[in-house]
Amino acid sequence: MRICSLLPSATEIVADLGLIDSLVGVSEECAWPPEVKSKPRVTAARVDSANLSSAEIDSVVRGSIADGNSLYTVDADLVDELKPDLLITQDLCTVCAVSSGDLASACPIGVEIISLDPGTLGEVADTVTLLGDRLGAPDEARRIVEEMRRKIDSVRTATEGLPRKRVFVAEWIDPPFCGGHWVPEMVEIAGGTDVMGEHAKPSFSTTWDEVIARDPEVVVVAPCGFLADEAARRASHLRLPCRVVAVDADSYFSRPAPRLADGVMQLGHLLHPDAVPDPGLAAIELHVPTG
Repeated sequence: MRICSLLPSATEIVADLGLIDSLVGVSEECAWPPEVKSKPRVTAARVDSANLSSAEIDSVVRGSIADGNSLYTVDADLVDELKPDLLITQDLCTVCAVSSGDLASACPIGVEIISLDPGTLGEVADTVTLLGDRLGAPDEARRIVEEMRRKIDSVRTATEGLPRKRVFVAEWIDPPFCGGHWVPEMVEIAGGTDVMGEHAKPSFSTTWDEVIARDPEVVVVAPCGFLADEAARRASHLRLPCRVVAVDADSYFSRPAPRLADGVMQLGHLLHPDAVPDPGLAAIELHVPTG
């Protein structure tokens, strides 16, 4: 089976299934596990996020969407050269990765396309099962799903009955976006109450004044596409009347892959450190209220 993954989370899952050698092409955003960085890149982002501010990135993205333009280019010649049997894409978020609509002129005739569009933690687990069954690795998929559920259930049990912390997860910084899809569910399992995000619903933009009006006790800075160090740098200007901590969103919050379970563990520790052990993931404290 020759697999071309245009979705970072799918690339992670394929690798977790022990099928990394079957990946013949990946997207520009695919970076985990590190071995995939040497795979041919069949897509490229039109937005140079590294050299733009959060506000500038938001402006470019909004403009592209309004004009009906894709945020990504697909190298149709390279895809054809790689001769994949299976292309994995998504339609959940046109900002985060190549969507099936972007493949209209880049998909070789006869290639199978799978679109993964989970909106909850359970649906993320279902995508693991789906790919495991399709790729001939059902037992490994079952093991991965069981491990996800074990981690999540351990946090749910540890935080049951504890006072719930009021939380805002910033999926973007300027303007702020609340966490969407599975993120409010992660907060709930971790013993918190998401002050704005809605279970299984997309994120949406707001203002920091509105966030403050919701009286969060903790703001988790988790901008889509960035690791903890870059998230902390981009949020260093924030002056909020509550605890503010930056995390590695790209690995543990933004992408619908098994590592979301580790993100649940991290949230549980951030909100209830005496009840949930520290999983050892990057977390940078930007502000801790005194008094």
